[in-house]
Amino acid sequence: MLDNQRMNATEPAPEGDQPGIDLRTERIRIETERHRIEGMLTLARDGYRSRVSDVLNASERDFITLTDVTVAPLDGGPIELHAYLSLARRHIVFAVAVDDPA
Repeated sequence: MLDNQRMNATEPAPEGDQPGIDLRTERIRIETERHRIEGMLTLARDGYRSRVSDVLNASERDFITLTDVTVAPLDGGPIELHAYLSLARRHIVFAVAVDDPA
């Protein structure tokens, strides 16, 4: 709950939150056994955790977080839209980067 309150607050982040990290987002598509999920993954601009594979292979994290997400059942059905989604890495069958149309 505290994290959610801090996200909405206008006061600066507490010390130790590394606000100086340069970030970028990349659209990725993930398939699980039942769903095709597409969303934005936040990555470091360069260096440590700057590649999608770095995030997917991070053994210290059980979940990855996506924003601006679409979830489509592989067997058909309505597509769901979500602002935020946490996905357990163990459910990922494959993941690919999605080229944004220019």
